[in-house]
Amino acid sequence: MQRKILLIEDEHDISEPLAYSLTSKGYDVLLADDGLVGMDLIRRRRPHLVILDLMIPGLDGFEVCRRMKADTTCRSIPIIMLTAKDDQTDIVLGLGLGADDYVTKPFSTRELLARIAAVLKRGKLQDELEDSQRIEVGDLVVDSERFEARLGERRLSLTATEFRILRCLAASPDCVFTRDNLLNNSIGEAAFVIDRNIDVHIRSIRKKLEQPELIRTVRGVGYRLDTSKAVARN
Repeated sequence: MQRKILLIEDEHDISEPLAYSLTSKGYDVLLADDGLVGMDLIRRRRPHLVILDLMIPGLDGFEVCRRMKADTTCRSIPIIMLTAKDDQTDIVLGLGLGADDYVTKPFSTRELLARIAAVLKRGKLQDELEDSQRIEVGDLVVDSERFEARLGERRLSLTATEFRILRCLAASPDCVFTRDNLLNNSIGEAAFVIDRNIDVHIRSIRKKLEQPELIRTVRGVGYRLDTSKAVARN
């Protein structure tokens, strides 16, 4: 099946050659030069992946990301952000909103193509892994069929990446996962793409759990889910 990629970028000297490269690799490419047009295409055409420049007119990239992740019809579509500079604040904010990866301008087309292939491969692997499995650890329930997690009666508002990481931890409670183990088991073979961002995702999951002690840091090793803490607070 031909993969459909939406590129939301207002600089034509970037979007046009990149679209040509993507087309030559067999992707079906959609183009938008502002956030409003981009959101319309996302809802109408349902791309397999969105490449999203943060500094675009209409709606900026952050708002596009927010709207995508708030919409049940498109929240599972992966996003690769394009940032104008190596700004850690923008990167952390974008990842916290649900983006899967980022590339800093100026970027190598070869690098971006590799990241696109990796993100799409992760999504394909996860589609194959989704089943009706329901994991329960104390009051924590991770339901793959519904693609949702709850702690007691409270539903956790997790991004797709956060859900997969939590599911991995919950599937083997009290076992320690190195960052590489966690990424390989929860995201797929191309985990190097977000290896530098795993701590950001863990921090976000802890905040949403409202029980940071539930996911323990094993200093110098990685993380584990502490079954003794998997109890909902009243």
